[in-house]
Amino acid sequence: MNPTNPDNRNDREPYVVTSKGHTAAAINAAAKAGEWIKNRQGHVKELGSKTSAQDLVTEVDKGVEQMIRRLILTHYPDHAILGEESVLPGADALTAALEEGLKHEYLWIVDPIDGTTNFVHGFPFYCVSIALVVKGELTVGVIYDPIRDEMFVAEKGKGAYMHGIPTSVSAEADPGSSLVAMGFPPDRLFAQPANMAGLQQILPQIRGVRAGGSAALHLAYVAAGRVDGYWEVGLSPWDCAAGVLLVLESGGKVTDTQGNPYDIGTRHVVASNGRIHDFLVGSLEEAKATGYKK
Repeated sequence: MNPTNPDNRNDREPYVVTSKGHTAAAINAAAKAGEWIKNRQGHVKELGSKTSAQDLVTEVDKGVEQMIRRLILTHYPDHAILGEESVLPGADALTAALEEGLKHEYLWIVDPIDGTTNFVHGFPFYCVSIALVVKGELTVGVIYDPIRDEMFVAEKGKGAYMHGIPTSVSAEADPGSSLVAMGFPPDRLFAQPANMAGLQQILPQIRGVRAGGSAALHLAYVAAGRVDGYWEVGLSPWDCAAGVLLVLESGGKVTDTQGNPYDIGTRHVVASNGRIHDFLVGSLEEAKATGYKK
């Protein structure tokens, strides 16, 4: 049994911390936002879209982001915040917002609900994702799944935990015995063909693929050893920033789909236990499914 998924929830360490610091602020904001989201599942009143009919946004997304902003800025009024619902749709707007945010020493990257489509449909696989970038480096990553009451926390150089229990990537080295996660972002013109090509190449070579609909939770599951790897073309910083730190601090590896080092602007991501990483990157290259033009 994986030690990050104990049978008895009452044995878990509490995720509420008393120290005053960046990690404590992120945990507090994620816990409060997650509880608010959970209480509103099934009660969405306003449903809109952004880049396409599949790119959903609700009043809950917007309200949660404002809640998280207030909670962070109460403690750190001079910090910058990059939130999904505060950036205009489109790659150019995202690039500009990220460049502006990285001019600040402290930049929080927030996804109020990663898995909005799941939330709208009542499919219980979504989370709150909060990351802190300090001088361009990922320093804190927190992902909270309110349905399972699982709080994943990582601090640069200090490891990663789920309710006080250290998380560790899996030891699986054989692609044929591996379980891999992937995703399908709303972009049907660019990202979907690339991800489908990758799926057709990788699926016949592994034990199975899971596509739950939340990039952040997939990354947390790589960190916790629940899946051996994950890839997706067409992500945004708020989808993966916190999860990337979780994977790295759990002993895993994260790159872009060509094997280059991850940075905050990376949009085509491969994360793994490190042992099957070359297999995933090589398969995407062979399938011409990296998302990059030659």
